[in-house]
Amino acid sequence: MTSAETALLARCARMGSSTWSDAIDSLGIAGVVQGIAQRSGEGVMAGFATTVRHTVGSLGRFDRADFAAGELVAAAGPGRVLMVDMGGAIISTFGGLAAFAAKQRQALGVVIDGGCRDLDEIRGTGLWLASRWVTPVTGKTRLKLQAFGEQVTIGGVAVNEGDLVVADSTGIVVVPRPDIERALEAAERILGIDLAVERAIREGKPFGEAAAAANYIPPRK
Repeated sequence: MTSAETALLARCARMGSSTWSDAIDSLGIAGVVQGIAQRSGEGVMAGFATTVRHTVGSLGRFDRADFAAGELVAAAGPGRVLMVDMGGAIISTFGGLAAFAAKQRQALGVVIDGGCRDLDEIRGTGLWLASRWVTPVTGKTRLKLQAFGEQVTIGGVAVNEGDLVVADSTGIVVVPRPDIERALEAAERILGIDLAVERAIREGKPFGEAAAAANYIPPRK
């Protein structure tokens, strides 16, 4: 990852998912992931998407080698967020050992539209991870790693390789790569308004007055 990308992600991580949601709303971009909850990690996570797609089947449909956990972890790295499309299947594709290995590779996070397991072990690594399900059901012989780098769907949002992913305990927001700069400008502007309201409240102003003064929420006419 370049120094410019590192600096960009540091700027992005200053704002939480709520601010980013407001920012993309202002630009008419639909990028808020639905139905996928944070399971591990702390604070705001901001990184670039590495997209992964699995094919899902019943027990025994695929060879154990098709699970390809090593390839999945190898795709992780500094500044990257694995965005794993399993079509919402209640099957685990990521457990404690995979989380430990991904953390060793300095991956920023993992978001799974499907399941993970070994939750205590994952939390022990400190890796930021979100999934639709937590389940002990193994993906071995049930999952086939299909593709990297293609468009996937995560929580109803189309995600492409290199898109920005910002996530925290409130939610997950995806910003298309071509829109990152203008979305970041909008998010920083919104953060400035929030800080102005906070300062006014600390100075003793009522919330309504502080919000109106900063054009956060204008008074009703």
